Amino acid sequence: MSTVANFRIEYRHYLAEDGTAPEGSLPEFARDSDAVARTLVPLFKEMLRLRAFDTKAVALQRTGKLGTYASCLGHEAAQVGIGAAMRTEDVFAPSYREYGAQILRGVKPREILMYWGGDERGNDFSGPAHDYPWCVPIATQCLHAAGAALAFKLRGEPRVAVACVGDGGSSKTDTYAAINSAGAYDLPFVLCIINNQWAISVPRSAQTGAKTLAQKGLAGGLHCIQVDGNDLIAVLATLQEVIERARRGEGGSVVELITYRLSDHTTADDARRYRADDEVKAAWLREPFIRLRAFLTAHGVWNETLEAEWLEESRAWVDREVDAYLETRSQPLATLFDLVYADQPDDLARQKADALAWEQTHG
Repeated sequence: MSTVANFRIEYRHYLAEDGTAPEGSLPEFARDSDAVARTLVPLFKEMLRLRAFDTKAVALQRTGKLGTYASCLGHEAAQVGIGAAMRTEDVFAPSYREYGAQILRGVKPREILMYWGGDERGNDFSGPAHDYPWCVPIATQCLHAAGAALAFKLRGEPRVAVACVGDGGSSKTDTYAAINSAGAYDLPFVLCIINNQWAISVPRSAQTGAKTLAQKGLAGGLHCIQVDGNDLIAVLATLQEVIERARRGEGGSVVELITYRLSDHTTADDARRYRADDEVKAAWLREPFIRLRAFLTAHGVWNETLEAEWLEESRAWVDREVDAYLETRSQPLATLFDLVYADQPDDLARQKADALAWEQTHG
């Protein structure tokens, strides 16, 4: 018997729990204080601002000013690292909680709030018009990204399609089909599997027998790597590497980002019913800010005063966005019907007439 192929999955991380890193191992953007101040401080500030927004969004939902909301608490490094590694001309296909990457690409928080507030105009967001909207059906966005990547290749455009899917979504046939297409057609496609350990109430251990989720790309012939998703340096370095690899025509990748969902799945969920308190407490010790804050402080480019000032500024920014959301006028009732068909069928026209009559009577 002979061996026809061997595979291995590498795991990338840089920062230890105390914020230190082995000498000589860091990428260029993290090797000296000037580079750290230029690259990592702005991204750390984006992470802090993202958490301020997320905290406010949950509060809005709890007070009846927002519909069900999917928190990104604990995902800040993964999301900001993905967004920072992409170019404007690339295409992003998110699931439903990648706000950090989207905000870096120009999406306004008020638009995120509009979407979760039930106003579809939130999906007509700022930023690249070619990016895909939030995708609640699990994993279908992977196919959208693969299709965009195929278009880029056929047109000869140096662009990359990046999709995000959760650990649970990585088991969907849509994900496997996207992986297979990307490998078969050698597409500029990057799939980020955000492994936050829980698919709503289903733990990672019950989702798949695979030792890693990254290896799911092997059967499709893709480059695969696992990354510490709470280490911004590792996330940014890896995403820069695989995106530019795809841009050069060297094929697609699957990147598994190991993180943890510190919040409930959504505000309609109660994770206390299925997660042990000790597990969550342990995860808070590994969350994205602790190591990076220590790393930046050790380089002399961050301190408590700077953080307090930035948090105050971030909260003011969030408040302005919330005010803009709350002051947005609701769409007329007629738009529920007008934007469904180009040529409105008779039964829908009758429903519209009945609805408008009801509105006139009841206000």
